[in-house]
Amino acid sequence: MNENISKISDAEWKVMEVVWKEHPVTAAEIIDELIVKTDWNRKTIHTLIRRLVQKKVLGITEENPYVYYPLIEEEFCKKEETKSFLEKVYNGSLQLLMSNFLKNENLSKEEINQLKKILDECQDRGDKK
Repeated sequence: MNENISKISDAEWKVMEVVWKEHPVTAAEIIDELIVKTDWNRKTIHTLIRRLVQKKVLGITEENPYVYYPLIEEEFCKKEETKSFLEKVYNGSLQLLMSNFLKNENLSKEEINQLKKILDECQDRGDKK
């Protein structure tokens, strides 16, 4: 797993969500969006941006004002975060995660049908190998 992704804090994920959605984006644009969604001040958000640049998760241009862009794709980060969670909480067992989730959630008929469809698609891919 990419070490930088595993070290992204929950707060830094919020910054990355803005960048993934809006990039390229200035610090002011990131701040404007996060101030509305969080109780953070400007300095806190600047610190989070700086940390992400140091971790090489965010790229920065030398323009004035600086413009930020993601160095790692959102989908890749989500996959890696999922793997990390699965390993940490369920000892790497997707079956344990799914059974625990399904036993403890009240799913609608539509949600159950969507899950069945996803499982059928997975089975079809496995049958083709």
